[in-house]
Amino acid sequence: MNTPSLQNREYKDRLFKAIFGRNTEESKRWRLELYNALNGTSYTDPDALEVNTIENVIYITMRNDISFLVGSEMNLYEQQSTHNPNMPLRGLMYFAQLYQIYLTQRGKSLLSSKLVKIPTPKFIVFYNGSENEGCQWSLKLSDAFMREDKSGNFEWTADVINMNPKCISPLQKKCKPLYDYIRYVYRIKESRKSGMGKEEAVDEAVKWAIKENLLDGFFRKQKAEVTGMSLTEFDEEEFKRVCREDGYEDGIYDKAIETAQNFLRMGVATVEQIAAATGLSLEKVQELADSIFAKA
Repeated sequence: MNTPSLQNREYKDRLFKAIFGRNTEESKRWRLELYNALNGTSYTDPDALEVNTIENVIYITMRNDISFLVGSEMNLYEQQSTHNPNMPLRGLMYFAQLYQIYLTQRGKSLLSSKLVKIPTPKFIVFYNGSENEGCQWSLKLSDAFMREDKSGNFEWTADVINMNPKCISPLQKKCKPLYDYIRYVYRIKESRKSGMGKEEAVDEAVKWAIKENLLDGFFRKQKAEVTGMSLTEFDEEEFKRVCREDGYEDGIYDKAIETAQNFLRMGVATVEQIAAATGLSLEKVQELADSIFAKA
């Protein structure tokens, strides 16, 4: 399997999360603007969105971007560069973690004789896809059932929004931060289609974003980090693309990451052995090891 190696970079967040999911004043403001645009609301207090993103979930490899509470609603926003039909199941597993934390923090027990109320879940997937795939659709958990279930009693849905510039226009008009993010991402995509190398394409897009003053100077202030995150995301997207072209099922990369993390936590193999067993690059396994043991 001739897969591109994943670069050993220090930039852990995705760009989408760096923009909308951090605890900075500007990120809070942009997150609120995105929420209002999606829901037709007019909240004015950025702190009304209580972020509850879980970092480094152990038993699943879903890399969560943003989750937060707004009143009686629990939101999960995930950005995907490639199509993934498994998002409903992954979202269900992630929400289970969120609800467990929510109930524990409030001293609620499921053993109570009274009905325990929980925030209503809302799962949105922002997909950097092509204009040929439709602009918005729903992924359903029941599609993964081994036997068809027409009852609808066990349904879970992820709403996918295609962020192709030709699809997203109604939403982007209401949310300039999202519009700026989309313009940057697709600047890189178009440069790559024209034959430009990944480093050159990212560098050109960053300089262009600075010149255009996208996100009120964010690209200028965070130039090195944005460049690093963009290259890392490109490496991962390229890795998954090659896996699919080689006939591997979607999810092989996530499974390889999960397996490597488990080996590292158990301490049963060296970094070199884990890399050989999982097909990940040595640099990627070392990155996972550094992340795990830094928190030990």
